[in-house]
Amino acid sequence: MTMQKARVLFIAQEITPYLKETPMGKICRYLPQGIQERGKEIRTFMPRYGLINERRNQLHEVIRLSGMNLIIDDADHPLIIKVASIPSAKMQVYFIDNEEYFKRKAIVKDEKGKLFEDNVQRSVFFIRGTLETVKKLGWIPDVIHCHGWMTNLLPLYLKTYFKDDPHYANTKVISSLY
Repeated sequence: MTMQKARVLFIAQEITPYLKETPMGKICRYLPQGIQERGKEIRTFMPRYGLINERRNQLHEVIRLSGMNLIIDDADHPLIIKVASIPSAKMQVYFIDNEEYFKRKAIVKDEKGKLFEDNVQRSVFFIRGTLETVKKLGWIPDVIHCHGWMTNLLPLYLKTYFKDDPHYANTKVISSLY
């Protein structure tokens, strides 16, 4: 009898080295690596904010995963999936991208420190985009570990929007608050 590796999906608001280093960014960079080094299978997702330099970080679009549209507030929004590697960790990071939600050169606040009015819609797009992409990968997570407020709606989405989806029927969720 062979045992399947446990599968852990990390969904993070930010990950070092793609954004300025923060305590959350460091945890979201090193925790998945540590879990992977202990023999677990991981996937890691974060938003592709406009301040992430695609050339320097070697992001490239994954055509086979992109091209889906998500409806948020009765409007169609194209989902673009990009990927990059952290070579020292032997770890890939998938980026959820959309011109309208993530092209601005900031994470959640404007230059005056005011929260963006569409942060909830951005969060919903990120969560749904991640869950749909994981399904498209054909990869079933045993555990989803959410990091940051932008991921906090995920448990609600699994209990409502994805409640009858067999892909996530046995998935457990952990939320880390910062």
